[in-house]
Amino acid sequence: MNIEQFLQSEIINCLKENLSEITEQQIQIQKTRKEFDGDYTLVVFPLVKMLRTSPEKAAEQLGEIICGKLDYVEKFNVVKGFLNLKLRTEFWVSCFNALQSDANFGFAPANGNNVMIEYSSPNTNKPLHLGHIRNNLLGYSVSKITAANGNNVIKVNLVNDRGIHICKSMIAWQKFGNGETPESTGMKGDHLVGKYYVAFDKAYKAEIKVLVDGGMEEDLAKKEAPIMKEASEMLVKWEAKDLEVYSLWETMNAWVYKGFDATYKAMGVDFDKVYYESNTYLLGKKLVEIGLSKNVLYKREDGSVWIDLVEDGLDEKLLLRADGTSVYMTQDLGTALERYEEYQMSSMMYVVGNEQNYHFQVLKLIMKKMGYDFSDGIYHLSYGMVELPEGKMKSREGTVVDADELIAEMISTAKEMSLELGKLSGFPQEEVDNIARIVGLGALKYFILKVDPRKNMLFDPKESIDFNGNTGPFIQYTYARIRSVLRKAAEQKLDYSNQSLDLSIDLNDSEVDLITLLNEFESAVTSAGENNSPAVIANYCFSLAKEFNSYYHDYTFLKEACAIQRNKRLAIAEKVSIVIKSGLGLMGIEVPERM
Repeated sequence: MNIEQFLQSEIINCLKENLSEITEQQIQIQKTRKEFDGDYTLVVFPLVKMLRTSPEKAAEQLGEIICGKLDYVEKFNVVKGFLNLKLRTEFWVSCFNALQSDANFGFAPANGNNVMIEYSSPNTNKPLHLGHIRNNLLGYSVSKITAANGNNVIKVNLVNDRGIHICKSMIAWQKFGNGETPESTGMKGDHLVGKYYVAFDKAYKAEIKVLVDGGMEEDLAKKEAPIMKEASEMLVKWEAKDLEVYSLWETMNAWVYKGFDATYKAMGVDFDKVYYESNTYLLGKKLVEIGLSKNVLYKREDGSVWIDLVEDGLDEKLLLRADGTSVYMTQDLGTALERYEEYQMSSMMYVVGNEQNYHFQVLKLIMKKMGYDFSDGIYHLSYGMVELPEGKMKSREGTVVDADELIAEMISTAKEMSLELGKLSGFPQEEVDNIARIVGLGALKYFILKVDPRKNMLFDPKESIDFNGNTGPFIQYTYARIRSVLRKAAEQKLDYSNQSLDLSIDLNDSEVDLITLLNEFESAVTSAGENNSPAVIANYCFSLAKEFNSYYHDYTFLKEACAIQRNKRLAIAEKVSIVIKSGLGLMGIEVPERM
């Protein structure tokens, strides 16, 4: 239950007799600040003019009316223009009992909307790196949050498996590879292909230098460098289905796909469908022809195809090169139409970095101009870049944080720290390894997802894996601590689970705070969905874990002499663990049952 909305509705109803013209916008409810006595606060200022008195007197009048009509409001106090309301214990017990009876608490019922979310979208010329990790974790988490808000989500990946960048790796392998394969080198296929992407750039720069030293302008040298010309020629051959080029392309891409699948599995993300640019660009070319026939697009003298978006505040955009080869936009047009015809989705979300803001603005506009109304549902979830203390990463120069290496390092560090702290003492090796995996990945995912997607972020592996503070391991440890207590309770055959509390039971301030927070999970899920921000869930989980740890520190559980108090505390603890698990689950984070 959203308590703020509930109180807003209740207060409007009980004030209508005295203030017949009162509106929903005038009733502003917020949680009472910690330094004041109360649970929720009514902001009185919007009602002062209607009551024709001072804010303090208006608050007193409203407090008397509300206390007289709402029996669950125990008392009130006034601080300037703010009316602080204290709710009775029975209200909070009823709230908790409602949580106990709702097996799907926090998750909305199905609404019938199909929502497609595209994330990952790697190029098959290099392995996944830290930037891809943010993309995949964000896309996967937003998919789960969107589903939790009642939507039917289709998770898709568009593999960019064709284009000049792919040809660069292929040319370099032909020139420098000596026939080596993943099997002959022991390298993951995506790493091997990435090695030749870097090799291409090194050779390309060397050729440019030779041409510039010989007196050529640098811009012309970049076009005339022999290795770049070879790559361009290879792309033309690929689109013409040249047997030798196509065979090499299939072989090297197969290496990469196998490598990607291993990384996705280690990362804990998946897809409902994978599209390939090598298939969808052809439909994009057909759309270009349609656009030309509708005079939405135009052809220049060299044969290249463009769209003029100057009157829309943009510029002219290339859709087909003079040699007939397509660009990213071409295949995105084709992919968008193919997907809509297949799934009839109400919205299509692209999880792509903010350097592509212009691209998706243009994509949506072109589809609209060509008469496809589904373009109204195109949405670009634009996220900020991930940087390291050392600065930005560059794939072509090989200065990236490799995803596989980072995941392995996080798991290794989690194991070392856990063993040093004695958290895994006496555990079987298989369980030690699994807990280290859960904690290491949890640290990585939480650290990345707790930052608002739209912001750039600095990734610090050491800070992410701390067992204290706003980190994944801290929240995971809180969950494991609760599960440990509940296992011991089960061993003692204590009957507390899923039971409703007696309305007459006492609640202390910590318990009221925890029940309040538990009730806010539903609002957190809604807000995270509206803002496409896992950071909302991350901050909620941290607040809940922090509040529970204070409660755990101040009160006994299994050693509590009073059975009623003991079972109440165990019931609250169990509900906290359930909500923590659900919340972290929306971020793709597992929880260990013990650590």
